[in-house]
Amino acid sequence: MFSGNKNKRKAAAKIDSLVGQNTELEGNVTFSGGFHVDGKVKGSIVSRESSSLLTLSDQGVVEGEVNVPNIVLNGTVIGDVYASERVELASNAKVVGNVYYNLIEMAMGAEVNGNLVHRAEGSAPAKVKSPSSPPVAGAKLSPKASS
Repeated sequence: MFSGNKNKRKAAAKIDSLVGQNTELEGNVTFSGGFHVDGKVKGSIVSRESSSLLTLSDQGVVEGEVNVPNIVLNGTVIGDVYASERVELASNAKVVGNVYYNLIEMAMGAEVNGNLVHRAEGSAPAKVKSPSSPPVAGAKLSPKASS
């Protein structure tokens, strides 16, 4: 009866890699499958495999860009987050940066200090100009020439 339900959650992903609670990893991480972070990662986390899943526990911290198709955040990310499929921001999630998403789920208490930018599946993210960047010196607006 409900087999056509498009909102059905994916089955629980298998964890292939783990950063433990008392572990700090410095450097960029590229993975496939499931990656769970309880500790701290100083560097970018990337996966291009469409079924890959990153889970960040409430003790987990990432200082760098996250670019993974499926993401469940309950910890802190200091950097931009790119989720080509789905991002879930749990109640303890904190993102200091922009969140680029196709589908998003956000629990009460989740915090985003940046922009939420929707992007269609498969499209490249448009970079959002930081509001703190200074204006270009000597820039002028000119009226369009009429044809």
